[in-house]
Amino acid sequence: MAGANWRGKDWCYARMGGDNLSGVDLSNANLNGVDLSNADLSGTDLSGADLSGANLTGADLSNADLSDANLTGADLRRANLTGADLGGANFADLMVANFADLMDANLSNADLSNADLSQADLMDANLSNADLTGADLRYADLSGANLTNADLRRANLSQADLRRANLTNADLTAANLTNARLTNADLTGANLYGVTWYSTTCPDGTNSDDNGDTCKYNL
Repeated sequence: MAGANWRGKDWCYARMGGDNLSGVDLSNANLNGVDLSNADLSGTDLSGADLSGANLTGADLSNADLSDANLTGADLRRANLTGADLGGANFADLMVANFADLMDANLSNADLSNADLSQADLMDANLSNADLTGADLRYADLSGANLTNADLRRANLSQADLRRANLTNADLTAANLTNARLTNADLTGANLYGVTWYSTTCPDGTNSDDNGDTCKYNL
């Protein structure tokens, strides 16, 4: 199967659960509503593919190319996206809760608005210029992540690990940072208007509760 060329093919609502599709060229393919649960898609070219509504639970997407793919409403719970390229992908209303592995993934310019990323592993991920408005990032591991210019308005980051994260010029308007850890995070130029600070570990290691319920002066 490796090296097969299925570029642009229509697999709408096909059942491929558990299949080995490693290294297959599925670029620009129609995979709307496809069952790819527990499939091996490591190193697969899915650039520009339509994966809207696809079932990708437990799928191995490590090092896959998902740039500019449409993943609107897709289910990526427990999926492994380590090292995947998701630049420019549309993830609006995505569900990836329950420990999805997105460590070191490229999500620059991705649309993740209203996505469920609770408990996701986004350590060292590139989320620069990503749209994360209204995203659920509770308990997410964003340590070392690049969130430069990211739109995090109304995002729920309670209990999130943001240690060493780069939030330069990020928009955190009305974001919830309850119990979040921001030790050594870079918030230079970030918009912090209306942020909820409660027992938040500030970038300088102090607690927001001891700083007048804010971290704005302890960056």
